[in-house]
Amino acid sequence: MKIRTCALFALSGFLHAQNVPPPANREAAVTPVPFDRILNASQKEPQNWLTYSGGFSSQRHSELTQITPENAKDLTLKWVFQARSLEKHEVTPLVVDGVMYTVQGINDVVALNAVTGKTIWTHAYKPSPDARNCCGQETRGLAILGDKLFLAALDTHMIALDAKTGKEIWNVQVADPKEKYSFTHAPLIIKDKVIEGTAGGEFGIRGFIVALDANTGKEAWRFYTVPGPGEPGHETWAGDSWMHGGASVWVTGSYDPATNLTFWGIGNPGPDWNGDARLGDNLYSCSVVALDADTGKLKWYYQFSPHNEFDWDSTQVPVLADMQWKGSPRKVMLWANRSGMFYVLDRTTGEFLLGKPFVKVNWNTGFDEKGRPIRAPGIVPSKEGTLVYPGNQGATNWYNPSYSPQTGLFYIPTWENSSSTYVKDQEPPEFHSGQTFSGAFPKGGSTGDDFYSSIRAIDPKTGEKKWDYKLSAPSTEAGILTTTSNVLFSGGRDGAFYALDARDGKLLWETNLGPSVSSGPMTFSVDGKQYVSVQAGPSLFTFSLR
Repeated sequence: MKIRTCALFALSGFLHAQNVPPPANREAAVTPVPFDRILNASQKEPQNWLTYSGGFSSQRHSELTQITPENAKDLTLKWVFQARSLEKHEVTPLVVDGVMYTVQGINDVVALNAVTGKTIWTHAYKPSPDARNCCGQETRGLAILGDKLFLAALDTHMIALDAKTGKEIWNVQVADPKEKYSFTHAPLIIKDKVIEGTAGGEFGIRGFIVALDANTGKEAWRFYTVPGPGEPGHETWAGDSWMHGGASVWVTGSYDPATNLTFWGIGNPGPDWNGDARLGDNLYSCSVVALDADTGKLKWYYQFSPHNEFDWDSTQVPVLADMQWKGSPRKVMLWANRSGMFYVLDRTTGEFLLGKPFVKVNWNTGFDEKGRPIRAPGIVPSKEGTLVYPGNQGATNWYNPSYSPQTGLFYIPTWENSSSTYVKDQEPPEFHSGQTFSGAFPKGGSTGDDFYSSIRAIDPKTGEKKWDYKLSAPSTEAGILTTTSNVLFSGGRDGAFYALDARDGKLLWETNLGPSVSSGPMTFSVDGKQYVSVQAGPSLFTFSLR
């Protein structure tokens, strides 16, 4: 049965209430969140959502079971928070003991009552006018440790706030926004460190990941995603192209406490779409890197797209799982890449275990004995344009997948598309500080039956598709959430927000929120009642059962 709720009617009644400043002496009644709580949150306190991805494994899977395939049809809107900004909003909020923390564009941190949506406090932060991002002025979330909240602001300031009052504790600038370095993702907390990566590859930055002391803001370590002279991988950049090699970090990484490794997806090399001036594999662009969480030292890497000229950056969240692999238990990493290939890697060693298309792909003919992808003949940029599957936006992007240990399936927000594109009709661009640094933008795209989006469920042990739920909109920015009760939540660019049966993709419930659903749904519980929240445009919608 399809249920449609017009959430927009609720907006007018909430707008005024949500934006009335609270009394200055109000506090969020939150107990401290030591690292042990974050480490065990997904199992020991599923009522909370303590990290961007719900847990260090980034499975976006919740143990909450009150909402089921049988009663999902009874979901109803409870409250809406309307941001005071029309900037892009791609935020996944945190929930700690009944208090929700979110961001309204660009960098205002807001604490809300998670049951009513009522504002508790707001910390307003206006980033430097020099701050700029190629793809929207946004911050995708926050981190919490102890009694501090952490905001990675667009202008590369890391800011620690008092979680109870929103007052600033410390503020550290990590890079120069005049050079178009920026922060776009939620920080990752590991032990006593807060970790963040830089964006700005489209402006010729040299990307890096940085760890700061959570108590003081002092830098603990820095890992450059483009290796310099004397560093392993530097030889993969021709001449001095490494100096402006890009390799941004767009989304939050993952962490494996058993090996003390933290994993991060790395963006495209610069300049994009034209690699003539950066011959070589261009490490560690379009890769996943595994770093020692205490020192930032590289332990292993895998490059999904060597010398990429198709904008297939690895701007995905590494998903960690423990499963039986060919009859033996194995610690694996699951990765649906923008290039259209699904991968399984051993997350302890980086060993390549499986690579298989999850959409139509025409650029890959297989892998060599070390797991390096083999490009099909003729699939290279050309002045005439070369038809490539998938196209410029990729088969998936920054929006999160989900892995359900309950079903054993991996769920991917999928886009079947192509570009008769990647036209290389100009000389390699020259670098000018603060200006766009890229090749000719691709042109054209798919039409017809091979151009659509879906939620795709695959068996990660084989890469085989198990089911598809086709979306009305041709593309998506919504992530996926699964629960132990076998409910899957996601949305679409047409404003649809829905619940599916995670076992077979059957539609259980649907509503329309108006704007594009633009984040990964999350779930939490207060006083035994389960809620689901999702961002659509500038509004945060929260649902529960009647």
